[in-house]
Amino acid sequence: MNTLNTDKSLSDVHQSIDPNQKRKGWRRILAFFGPAYLISVGYMDPGNWATDIAGGSAFGYSLIWVLLMSNLMALLLQSLSARLGIVQGRDLAQCNRYYYPRSINFMLYILAELAIAACDLAEVLGMAIGLYLLLGIPLIWGVSISILDTFLLLYLQRLGIRKLEAFIIALIAIIGLCFWVEMMYVQPPIGEIAKGFVPHIPNKAALYIAIGIIGATVMPHNLYLHSALVQTRKTGTDRKSILQSIKYNVIDSAIALNLAFFVNAAILVLAAAVFFKAGLHQIASMEEAHKLLSPMLGNKCSSHLFAIALIAAGQSSTVTGTLAGQIVMEGYLQLRINPLVRRLITRLLAVIPAIIVIVIMGDKEVNNMLIFSQVILSMQLAFAIIPLIHFVSDKVRMGEFAIDTKTKILSWAVAIIIIALNLWQLFETGQDWVLGTDNFGIQALCVLFVAGFILLLIITTFYPLFLKNRKAHSINMHKHDLESMESMLPKSFGKIALAVDFGINDKAIIAYALKLAEANSKFILIHVVESASAKAIGEEAHDHETQEDQKIMDHYLALFAAKGISAKGKIGFKNRVKAISQIVHDEQADLLIVGSHGHHSVLDIIFGETINTLRHKVQIPVFIAQ
Repeated sequence: MNTLNTDKSLSDVHQSIDPNQKRKGWRRILAFFGPAYLISVGYMDPGNWATDIAGGSAFGYSLIWVLLMSNLMALLLQSLSARLGIVQGRDLAQCNRYYYPRSINFMLYILAELAIAACDLAEVLGMAIGLYLLLGIPLIWGVSISILDTFLLLYLQRLGIRKLEAFIIALIAIIGLCFWVEMMYVQPPIGEIAKGFVPHIPNKAALYIAIGIIGATVMPHNLYLHSALVQTRKTGTDRKSILQSIKYNVIDSAIALNLAFFVNAAILVLAAAVFFKAGLHQIASMEEAHKLLSPMLGNKCSSHLFAIALIAAGQSSTVTGTLAGQIVMEGYLQLRINPLVRRLITRLLAVIPAIIVIVIMGDKEVNNMLIFSQVILSMQLAFAIIPLIHFVSDKVRMGEFAIDTKTKILSWAVAIIIIALNLWQLFETGQDWVLGTDNFGIQALCVLFVAGFILLLIITTFYPLFLKNRKAHSINMHKHDLESMESMLPKSFGKIALAVDFGINDKAIIAYALKLAEANSKFILIHVVESASAKAIGEEAHDHETQEDQKIMDHYLALFAAKGISAKGKIGFKNRVKAISQIVHDEQADLLIVGSHGHHSVLDIIFGETINTLRHKVQIPVFIAQ
């Protein structure tokens, strides 16, 4: 675990794509497209399917307008999130850290982590249900199998952000294709669907479903994620470049979220055309829908397509949850941990409760767990939307790119509607839990929790309005004081440390060191002995490998001396990273040159990532010679 000393969101891929580099016309525009597709999967994740199926089977096509309204709300909020990331150069979690007191930030961080775990729970259950429906794999095994996608995601992240975006787009295409074929089988009446876009609520039961659809639409982690993903594109600092980036990202969001709307509408239309038409108005679970699709349509493919789309939705959504978790932890706490550890923790927080519930209470509780995950998401939503609107309205930090009065009024109206509906859903569920037990302690805890929740909501809403002594600063977080930076940089690399492994990489390391050296530079050659005894007893080891390594080190030093170059050797023991960083610190080196470790993917997990860990341990530049 390392404390970050950078404000770069997703620093590994920050500004890794330059739309202006060797791109013209459509190729340049398309370079901006991608972040919103990672966002869109959150709007078609398994948590949304239940409300779509329930709405379609119970009320036919009459609630399609609710889906459209929810989609427009989501588009507005996601465009605000993108604007924040582009203009301020910070993601939503980072902005919270700068605006709010430490105690409030800690609580906001805990709520954000709970929301991400809840989202991951929905994805785990959705994928497990899909595997059960398609292949007959028991739910408990499906939940367990979902752990394996941890390694898939790590591999995709290593390939770069564009490859990751391409993978997500491919999964979205699979989902869209499955439901397009379903629509071909069903052939719903276009006229009836068109009537569904006229706003009306048939009865109170329809109102409850409509609230569920709206409440499940906007995902809090998507607001954190979008503000970070837009920063993977290198944006100019001038007014024209910023406006252009905002414009293209809004277009990107519109296309991606309309695809999500198509998927949600297709689920509702499918339920309406098949179940509502047949008088089956109580279909609320995905298992029931899958079971009845084939006999009612007379085609087995329809059920298989439904299951495949569900698996793809669960798998694609898991990527967004993982990236959001990274953004939240690094943004709030300025901490970075190994991606594998981060992913396993998040996934186990979802898998373990699911396995416990399935083992103790059986498969019938899976739908209740899905509902529970949506309640947790509803609880966090207010604490993402309210700060977001405050931040993009702040003219001190947003300058001329702050939202105008009309957009501000519309944003707050949308926020109030969504938050009120989600709070209503949360309190209804909480009331059921309180009335469902006679235990006074549990009831008291519920009341205290609600009171604390309301207090935190009030503070989150009004604290930014009463901030004092806010100093205006440049809206461009990528600009720096060049004069102060120049004074911080060493005038020359007086001492250059070389981490040598006595292998083929050393030639490149020494060659680059000589190029970077000044006339008076001195070299420190560092080698870490990795024999079993050396790792166990350290400097006291006198085994054959230690002796041989010392001989090779002496040979290297003799070669430097023959060239009239000042150099000394240092042998380290036990942990590579600790030994190298300690020697660099003791010798007060100005530059560290290391060689590429030469292994990738799974081998990185097995042998470790020396370079990635080492660069956070030293306070000097690290040059990687390949």
